[in-house]
Amino acid sequence: MPLRDADPMAIGPIVVEGFLGRGGMGRVYLGRAVDGRRVAVKVIHEHLARDEHFLARFEREARIARSVAPFCTAEVLDFGVVDGRPYIVTEFLDGPTLAEAVETQGPLPTTDAHQLAVSIAAALASIHSAGLVHRDIKPANIMLSRSGPRVIDFGIALSVESDSMLTSASDTVGTPAFMAPEQALREKVTSAADVFAWGGVVAFAATGRSPFGTAVPALVMYRVMHDEPDLDGLDARLLPLVRAAMSKRPADRPSAADLLGALTGTSSPTAAPSAAAPEPRGLVPVTFPPPLTPPDASLSAVSTPT
Repeated sequence: MPLRDADPMAIGPIVVEGFLGRGGMGRVYLGRAVDGRRVAVKVIHEHLARDEHFLARFEREARIARSVAPFCTAEVLDFGVVDGRPYIVTEFLDGPTLAEAVETQGPLPTTDAHQLAVSIAAALASIHSAGLVHRDIKPANIMLSRSGPRVIDFGIALSVESDSMLTSASDTVGTPAFMAPEQALREKVTSAADVFAWGGVVAFAATGRSPFGTAVPALVMYRVMHDEPDLDGLDARLLPLVRAAMSKRPADRPSAADLLGALTGTSSPTAAPSAAAPEPRGLVPVTFPPPLTPPDASLSAVSTPT
């Protein structure tokens, strides 16, 4: 999209080339880094930038985010503050989001759904191992890039040590259809919330339906807290994993590393299990499928954090 008169021409060392989108945490721009590569730059909203507590948390967690392995995520390249506004620079990815792909072409084929499940679990295992909780895993934050599915948007991540792990009434973060019950209840948020969202996203990818239906946000949140997800039509090899991940109690969910081990048939997890999750039982290993490719070149779109 073209830039507005009020948009910056540069953000720190990044030359701004276009406007990509706007989310709850800020505006996102397409930029060109000093080395010539294209990047996505999120500039945090002014009202958040005035909060000293937020600024301190942002810097702490941006540093942590840079340590997350980039193979299944949009790599965090840099961060800083310009004119009093914090910004974060991430790798720019081409490709449709999972939400766009399913809306346009319907549910993913079975092998692609399995590959997606593996990729998101691997990304979450890396994110959680770095000490972060994403808090907004949803189809719009999964990019079907040329290199495979990638998790984007660390703009609302929280470090496990954060003193803001209790979500206040004014700071409810997440997307209702993929929000864990504890998020909807504004209780303590841990890595188990990302695991719950993993289940919802995999179910959406494989069936083409939101696991708690479509309705006004308040009704969807009620269903998240009280109803069982709609998993009809989900492949039998994924069903027990998704069902376990979407348990109402955080302590009953496997960790992302546990899911990854079950999906790939490996016995040793690649990251430490979540402290909130016990050793899972009855998880059935499934076949590791070939790499996923974007559904159609005509769907190629700019990928950016929201």
